[in-house]
Amino acid sequence: MRARKRRRAALPRHQKQYRGLAPGGRSDRAQAGAAVCLGSRRNPRLRSRCRSLRLPGNLSETGDPVVTPPGQENPKAVSSTEYIQENFRPSDRLAILLRNRAHTVQRIVSAARIAEPSFEEWLHDKNDKELYDIYVGMNALKPGARTRTKEDIHTVRHLYLDLDEDGPAALRRIRESNLVPPANYTINTSPSKYQLVWRVENVSPVQAEAMLRAMARTFGGDPAATDSTRVLRIPGFKNRKYETEFLVQAEKHSDRVHQLLDFPLGTEPSQSEVRPRRPRPTPRLSEPRPLTQSEHDWAYAKRALARGDDPEEIVRRIADYRADDKHDPLYYARLTVSKAQAEARASRERTPSAWTAGRDLNRDP
Repeated sequence: MRARKRRRAALPRHQKQYRGLAPGGRSDRAQAGAAVCLGSRRNPRLRSRCRSLRLPGNLSETGDPVVTPPGQENPKAVSSTEYIQENFRPSDRLAILLRNRAHTVQRIVSAARIAEPSFEEWLHDKNDKELYDIYVGMNALKPGARTRTKEDIHTVRHLYLDLDEDGPAALRRIRESNLVPPANYTINTSPSKYQLVWRVENVSPVQAEAMLRAMARTFGGDPAATDSTRVLRIPGFKNRKYETEFLVQAEKHSDRVHQLLDFPLGTEPSQSEVRPRRPRPTPRLSEPRPLTQSEHDWAYAKRALARGDDPEEIVRRIADYRADDKHDPLYYARLTVSKAQAEARASRERTPSAWTAGRDLNRDP
């Protein structure tokens, strides 16, 4: 006698497509993130190689489109370690800036140290638990540098463009332009905001800043991000500036190191961009102009120096106070204190007693 065939319960029409799926709880299913091999024993021709599953090439994890420059159809996603190792020499001294709502911390260390697992773990701990944003200076500092000023720049490694308004449209304009070469990296820093990075060599800080200003002027970049001491976000860390966290991602398009001649863009503003200045109206003596916050900071720095406070502590206080409204509060604070120190020296040479007058004015930041 033949065994009776076991009848299966009929499947609804919309479930027939899932007939071939394995039941849940199987121990042989692939783990999340594991490499997946195509093919089977019945069709070995499909078994070419194993690959990790990836999102479509034109879509980031956050849903923002990734705009690929011309001639770079297969961009490569890079980790934070790869980004540091590919953009700097191991001996380069770099500024690492950490900033949250309450504090700003700067460390100057070698690129080799930044790429070490222990240092990266420390950065991730600061980013995840203490909500610090993580930045790196894009140009190498002098061997003995302890600060990040223009005088401390040793070698210009990069040109960059910060696209914080209408980012996708700005990317398209740059892609279609022949005034600049394709960027080495496109960094998605927040929804619809990008940074472009070009690797360069044999470029002086003065030449670099002239080109940065020209690119920002031509393509609508942030004019505040045009100095050679600029810090940019490191891919692989979360942007903590907004209520909803955003994972900063970078795509590498090229290994090429550019020369200044690769940028046909002129560095001088055209006549149409030079607007004549209107004469400022003379303020009435009866209506004194209120001080700006920068002037308050300047006055505070002078008072604090006069009473003998540590300059580094003054820098920290001003940077903490201006953390919310300055793109780089530490650089701003250090520049303010440096100028106040210079004026103090000049004032002492002229009239030694004048510097101590009026030291107890206004509030501390």
